[in-house]
Amino acid sequence: MKKWIILGVLTLALSILAGCGGTKYEAVPIDEAVDVCAICKMQVKDDAYATQLTTKDGKTYKFDDLGCMNEWKQKNGTDNIGMDYVRDYNDKEWIELSKASFVYDASIRTPMAYGIVSFKDKKSAEAFIAEQGVGQLMSASDLKAHGWEQNKQGMEGMEHSHDAEGGMEGHDAEGGTEGHGASSGAAETEQHAGM
Repeated sequence: MKKWIILGVLTLALSILAGCGGTKYEAVPIDEAVDVCAICKMQVKDDAYATQLTTKDGKTYKFDDLGCMNEWKQKNGTDNIGMDYVRDYNDKEWIELSKASFVYDASIRTPMAYGIVSFKDKKSAEAFIAEQGVGQLMSASDLKAHGWEQNKQGMEGMEHSHDAEGGMEGHDAEGGTEGHGASSGAAETEQHAGM
């Protein structure tokens, strides 16, 4: 009889531990037809600059520039973030932000002119710096102390081209999506170009 009780307790304990493994958050695809940045409301292109985060309650927010995701975090805090993702500049693979390497230079063209691109490893980031002849290597922890200024010269002409294409319809005020769906509405943007 004791063996059955011990076996039952062990089975219950293993079931509880398996349930405590935590929620697994995964990056979701970008749908250019409907996805808009939760901050600037511009179209999120399926490119190397796209970022996203999922809150612990399952709401996914997508951004067209790492700087926009940073602004969202400043406004909303980070306690409720389940996972945040950036894309590798070279192959567009999703990477957990905490594991990525970054290159910053004000002259690097990004959608909202924050000048930061991400890479899956330090070696790739260093190769980019060597190839471009500019850039400061940064880690995810370095981003917390970064100034996050936009290159205003890089922004010239972008506002006009965004405004001329039309606005948004039917998305929630926060720009998020429930679960892993997509925000409604689209705003065309000019083709995002790298350096």
